[in-house]
Amino acid sequence: MEHVSFPPLSRFAICGGTHGNEMTGVYMVRELQKKKLEKAGSVSITSVLSNPWAVDVCKRYIDKDLNRCFTNAFLSAPITDLTPYEVKRAQELNAQLGPKGSEDAVDLICDFHNTTANMGLCLIFYTIDWLTLHIYKYIKSKITSVPVRLIQLDLPISEAYSLESVGKHSFAIEIGPQPCGVLRADIFNIAKEALDLTMEWIQKFNSGSSFEGDAVEAYNMAKSVDYPRDPTTGELTAVIHPQLQDNDFKLLQPGDPVFLSFSGETVKHDGEELYPFFVNECAYYEKKIAFHLARKITLAIPSISVTRD
Repeated sequence: MEHVSFPPLSRFAICGGTHGNEMTGVYMVRELQKKKLEKAGSVSITSVLSNPWAVDVCKRYIDKDLNRCFTNAFLSAPITDLTPYEVKRAQELNAQLGPKGSEDAVDLICDFHNTTANMGLCLIFYTIDWLTLHIYKYIKSKITSVPVRLIQLDLPISEAYSLESVGKHSFAIEIGPQPCGVLRADIFNIAKEALDLTMEWIQKFNSGSSFEGDAVEAYNMAKSVDYPRDPTTGELTAVIHPQLQDNDFKLLQPGDPVFLSFSGETVKHDGEELYPFFVNECAYYEKKIAFHLARKITLAIPSISVTRD
């Protein structure tokens, strides 16, 4: 692949509290704001507590999931007295960090999230972005205490629904397991290490370092699976099977147990071989998702460096 160059990254936004009960990002941002960190080497830093009302009451959201409010449709919707708080907040954040898809948008956004699922450290991105993939490769090469993985959602930016999609380059960091409303030192420290490595990579990139091409593994989102439910009431009739629980990213083969009914019957996977993630994520019960399934793919990435004048 041909070498690719990018302009220097001059503006970096670090976000947390997009979900008000995911405490790693909340305290990551609070610590940055307490230190009044506004510059790191050649990069200006903006730290944003994304959903302050939800943070104040330690809830995922007030009216609507903020991390589903950054599609072009929501960002351009007229504001009325009936507009959900999170849609208003999404438009405020878009004005502050974007506008999405414009040359005025910040160069890089990293949004911190927690999951109750046993997913280790995951970077989540939409379209293939060589620069973001090199940041992932760098983080993965340095962090050995937990698995580091890459999830691709494969949506056009106009339909990308999460906060980080506002930036020119972007990724979300999803780290767990951590219960909602809880702060764990081990989880926080791994997230902090990932942030420090991101800033370290930016400095190397801006100072003229060249990063060699390579291939990286990613998990490409295939579909979502709901819990078995009563067709009349919609109530759950089964839970995640113990053999699947806490086994995010372990290959799921036909015949493997996925659910255990309340009457003791096992429900088995009957589709193609895929990789489960966000297994039994507590926030996804309302979304009727028991877990996502992904295909493992390999992405070739070119060598990159900063554009020289």
